[in-house]
Amino acid sequence: MSDNPFLDSSLAIRWSALTADRIAPAITAALARASAAVERISAPDAGEPTYANTFLALESATEELGVAWSKVTHLQSVADSPAIREAHNQMLPQISAFYAKIPLNAALWRRLKACAELPAVQALGGIHRRYIHETLADFRQAGADLPEERRKCLEEIQGELAQLTQKYSENVLDATNAWQVVVTDPARLAGIPAHAQAAARRGAESKGLGIPEQPAWRFTLHQPSQEPVMMYGEDESLRREMWTAAVAVGAEAPHDNAELVRRILTLRSEKALILHQLHFADLVLQRRMARNGDRALNFITDLQRRAAPAFLRECRELEAFKATQVRQPPGPLQAWEVGFWSEKLRRAQYDFDEEVLRAYLPMNRVIAGLFEVAQRVFGLNITERPTVCRVGGANPAAASDAVETWHPEVRFYEVRDARARHVGSFYADWHPRESKRGGAWMGYLVTGGPRPDGTRAPHLGYICGNMTPPVDGKPALLTHREVETIFHEFGHLLHHLLGEVEIKSLNGVNVAWDFVELPSQILENWTWEREGLDLFARHHETGAAIPEDIFRKLTAARNFRSACGTMRQVQFAKMDLHLHMRTAEFIDGDIEPKARAAVEDCMIPTVPPGRTLVKRFGHLFSDPVGYAAGYYSYKWAEVLDADAFSRFKREGIFNAQTGTEFVTHILSRGNSEEPAELFRRFMGRDPDLQALLVRSGLAT
Repeated sequence: MSDNPFLDSSLAIRWSALTADRIAPAITAALARASAAVERISAPDAGEPTYANTFLALESATEELGVAWSKVTHLQSVADSPAIREAHNQMLPQISAFYAKIPLNAALWRRLKACAELPAVQALGGIHRRYIHETLADFRQAGADLPEERRKCLEEIQGELAQLTQKYSENVLDATNAWQVVVTDPARLAGIPAHAQAAARRGAESKGLGIPEQPAWRFTLHQPSQEPVMMYGEDESLRREMWTAAVAVGAEAPHDNAELVRRILTLRSEKALILHQLHFADLVLQRRMARNGDRALNFITDLQRRAAPAFLRECRELEAFKATQVRQPPGPLQAWEVGFWSEKLRRAQYDFDEEVLRAYLPMNRVIAGLFEVAQRVFGLNITERPTVCRVGGANPAAASDAVETWHPEVRFYEVRDARARHVGSFYADWHPRESKRGGAWMGYLVTGGPRPDGTRAPHLGYICGNMTPPVDGKPALLTHREVETIFHEFGHLLHHLLGEVEIKSLNGVNVAWDFVELPSQILENWTWEREGLDLFARHHETGAAIPEDIFRKLTAARNFRSACGTMRQVQFAKMDLHLHMRTAEFIDGDIEPKARAAVEDCMIPTVPPGRTLVKRFGHLFSDPVGYAAGYYSYKWAEVLDADAFSRFKREGIFNAQTGTEFVTHILSRGNSEEPAELFRRFMGRDPDLQALLVRSGLAT
């Protein structure tokens, strides 16, 4: 079994060898070794407890399994296939049961508590004291103090939640991939940007649709295909068709998530009650910055109150604008018209067409500029390595030092700090495929960090997205929002790669979820600054920087309908908290109208009424916990990021000393201390909401 590539913890991953048939043998072996390691800690012959043979032994007991399983779940996200999915789902119940049992192991819990009381252990400080505290808190939060009957019930709930949330995720992916609309009449393409038309034509050709004399255009529900139609397409019937399909994802057979949602909510509620919490929100938030559901909901409700007047004004303004354009009395827009008329209003108010920016945002320059920002602010040197993809039996010629990837489009980079240390490496996979889940995300495959001998092992991570792909030999030309997303995910990645925490489970992004978005969201700010844009925003043909008049229009339009944008995030967060704080009100009958009623005052009025994301909301339902009861974290962390960036604005957005302090106090510290304390170290005070309100145009 030692040659099974899923069990190899090195940075040189042999992706072509990670085949479906090797998943079960690898995970079975890793599970057996992890189980034996856990049992040894509390075995009768384990000897007197020490910090090393209890807490540190537990930390290392699951490391091999974690590395192996992370490869399996990553493949399922970026290279889904029937064989990979079957192998993943075969092992998922065993994985879920194993992790659920650890904090419910009575003998292990007794030994950990006894060890924690020893004078030598109580004398430990720093990261070791933090690890002891967090481990004990993890066990208590998971039910370690419960009687045996309730512990067994929790194990069953955890196992079922893992399978239900996996099925939910599969339904969203499969429903998204199952739909297409093929256009054969060029007149229906009116208004759709040329790059989107070219991509749609190439998409049709890839499916054998159309001929040169009679071309066809294939549009899908993947964001780079869907968004240009909904924002720019003059053909209302095409927009209506796409909107209808999009809101049906997860809501219709054979991919209907309705029953899954009801069951997931029910199980989460039961889990909270077993653990003596009023509801699931209080359970998951007790160790996050918000501390409980009421405080999170009050935060979101306060944001709603502050944004409400501007939100109503923006809704009326859009209705009035459309009315003047079509010479009809004002009234609610059709649900598939909001993006279309919003874009026309923005052009009218600011003479700004976001599509104009694409020519200045070629992906290769954006990535180079991102790395330049990282160099200037954080002292990092990022170098691309040659790559080769041998997945599927291919054996292309490659450089002797080429790094294997899971797809030909994937790139690989090494990151070194100002001391020339190899702090980590990462893969980047930016374009959509049918075998890849939607959205954008960051993850990690290997956690390195400080070693006991004083050396440091590099970390390994990845960033993925579904950005506009290149067409006809031209570079991928991005929207500004896509550029923001790339910077966002890179911020998460830096949080992992720059971690200096010797306890791996406390490294990087393993922090409270209402703090984890600070490193990602703060990076987005550089995409709005002239100095930042000038590093990468260059015309893909001429190399010219963004003209000053276009830049002024971009920044002037930044807060266009910002109250609607704020209210959209409030809607998601409010619905999430209501679902998990008032579960009994939602689990009988069709959940959609009930969910909508809970957040109707946050939704733009349309005819027909818009639908919520409840049946396709992967953040909430594609993981046993994930962002469930925690979606408010995005706005919570926006307060932190706007406030923290105000220091960069004062001291210089490329001020290396400020960047060094952000690394020292935030990016390198992981969960080594309470997040509020880390923030205070960087800012010298508690966070201030005003910076976010000003940036959003909701306050002066």
